[in-house]
Amino acid sequence: MSRVWDVPVEDDSTRVRDVRVAAEEASACAGLPPNRTATAALVATELATNLLRHAEGGRVLINLVERAYGDGRRTAVQLVALDHGPGIPDVAAAMRDGYSTTVAASLGAGLGTCRRIANDFDLHSAPGRGTVVMARIGHEPAVRNQGPPPLGPRTGGVNVPLGRAEHSGDAWGRVHGGDRLTLVLADGLGHGTKAAEASTAAVRELRGLAELPPAEILRSLGRALRPTRGAAVAVAQLDIRQARLSFAGIGNIGARLRTDGAWKPLLSHPGIVGAQAPASVPVQQVPWHANSLLVMHSDGLPSRWTPPDDGVLPGCDPAVAAAVVLRDAGSAARPARDDTCVAVLTAGGVSRHGSGA
Repeated sequence: MSRVWDVPVEDDSTRVRDVRVAAEEASACAGLPPNRTATAALVATELATNLLRHAEGGRVLINLVERAYGDGRRTAVQLVALDHGPGIPDVAAAMRDGYSTTVAASLGAGLGTCRRIANDFDLHSAPGRGTVVMARIGHEPAVRNQGPPPLGPRTGGVNVPLGRAEHSGDAWGRVHGGDRLTLVLADGLGHGTKAAEASTAAVRELRGLAELPPAEILRSLGRALRPTRGAAVAVAQLDIRQARLSFAGIGNIGARLRTDGAWKPLLSHPGIVGAQAPASVPVQQVPWHANSLLVMHSDGLPSRWTPPDDGVLPGCDPAVAAAVVLRDAGSAARPARDDTCVAVLTAGGVSRHGSGA
């Protein structure tokens, strides 16, 4: 099971320290060497400081993820800062080293330096809606001017535990086999450690199922999850050569596909993988286009969330797109009642502010 850190940054500098300590703990869990741990701590400190000074607070989510580009399959530390602030009026200026939008002096790092020292970096900012900033820190130092990531579909996500618990009962994972890219999201029954055991087992089992179609993947996961309490699971598989997306889900996993500016729901079916799964599950197949974006989420997200009318999101790092959905779907009036995981599949392309996974 992976640790998850959800740190509020709302009132004073002690919160900045909390984010830095969480980044150091995450780096230890990921096995990062000392120099990259220091990098994660610096980026975390800058992101938290920016939340206090420029957005009147927010939160920093820290997840452990596998980097699919540039660093093999080793675990990286993913830091995501979210806020409902005024947004960044001039993103290009904000990306310059040492830039500050307030009179107060910054740490001297700034978003530009965060982008330079992180292995992957991206942000999304909209006036009046706020800003999402994402940085991933891998084992090896970032290489400047290494060029954009390879073109093609990308996956990413964010995972938030209920009540800032140590573990989330949700998990997402991906596997690539031949022309197929498969994305899975699992929501262990309930929440807490036992739920995390079920969702982690689903993601672990996925690694050996790259060549199977979605229905067979669900059957294999059902066998693997029998020793656990079970989970809701959805499988989205992209046939890259055929430009076709196949989707099948069991349980309360939501999914919506955006193509040409319009959103279409993809439906899961009742049941629990590993416990009370139906004998067969229909597989939905839809065309996949150059501007398509798939959002999958657990039931921690409100069921009637409004998809963002934002043509920029398909070009963002998928983790940024997932964080924007998470931020905009929730509010103080609708607090989460369960762990929440959002996973995104995009058609690819080069990120506007950094490289992506």
